[in-house]
Amino acid sequence: MSFFEQIEPLKLAALAEFAAAPDFAALEQAKGAHLGPQGRFTALLKQLGTLPKEEKPAAGKLVNLAKVELEAALTARRTELELKAALPKDPTDFTLPGRRRPLGKLHPLTRVTEDIVRIFRKLGFAVADGPEIEDEYHCFDALNTPADHPARDSQDTFYLNLDRAVPGAAGAPPPQTGRMLLRTHTSSVQIRVMQGQPPPIRIIVPGRVYRRDNADATHNPTFQQIEGLYVDKHVTVGDLKGTVEFVFKELLGADVKLRFRPHYFSYTEPSFEIDFSSPMVRKMGKEWLELAGCGMVHPKVFANVGYDPEIWTGWAFGFGIERIAMLRYEINDIRLFYENDTRFLRQF
Repeated sequence: MSFFEQIEPLKLAALAEFAAAPDFAALEQAKGAHLGPQGRFTALLKQLGTLPKEEKPAAGKLVNLAKVELEAALTARRTELELKAALPKDPTDFTLPGRRRPLGKLHPLTRVTEDIVRIFRKLGFAVADGPEIEDEYHCFDALNTPADHPARDSQDTFYLNLDRAVPGAAGAPPPQTGRMLLRTHTSSVQIRVMQGQPPPIRIIVPGRVYRRDNADATHNPTFQQIEGLYVDKHVTVGDLKGTVEFVFKELLGADVKLRFRPHYFSYTEPSFEIDFSSPMVRKMGKEWLELAGCGMVHPKVFANVGYDPEIWTGWAFGFGIERIAMLRYEINDIRLFYENDTRFLRQF
């Protein structure tokens, strides 16, 4: 059989073996048998040197075309085997809808906090933050809370055995430290902000606080709180009431009614408890529900941070975010917010 007569049969035999290879190992074996150093097609290439000079150009062209075709067939079969290996081994119906990954959602407390922040931003308030590990000065003394106040007892407050002080808002150490504790309210941040900048001030302070409460349907040792502080010249109780009414109507609906009851807080004077009434509250069998505490900032608090109470006045108020979330979503147990049960969280 002449050289030219061998090309086509060898090519067809190699193409057939490549196409029939069931896996990568068989394909590599077929490649070696035809295109390897000792392969049949490689042996044919070696015969080119023995041909007469006038036949070499035509023979070389035919052999190269056949080799290109074999290499293309080898690449195509390798791609087919790769796709086959990527397919699932079990029978799969590709017409079925795909499996969607479950998307996370904002926690209800986060939703309520963001709504409150958004409402206050409409009024020009900035968001402030501070340390959760506090000292007695910022948490109690600077807020005009006397040493014998029940809130300072170890039965109500988590005291820590720490020697270091927490830096102030501007990085400077506080004027005195006292014992370290987990903050019982975010009012300590108000002190830090006032120490760090002159008035006027318009801030809200959302954050986690800690109190030694036994967990039940309405109490938890840790909870979220948000406080507001407004300091400027000629600030009055009317400014306080107008702001409170705007915020809670935006937050809980236009049909909300508010009332202000005289109360006592050591850091405000006069002080008030805020109650609210709405169809939601009446559905619970109550006419009024306590919601927040507020008042005009006590002159001694201003004196403690270096503000002249004869020039500056201001108001402050604070409330628990869980209370708002429980009312908004009709949740009857505060512990549900902290159990991380996805069945509960998926509802929001």
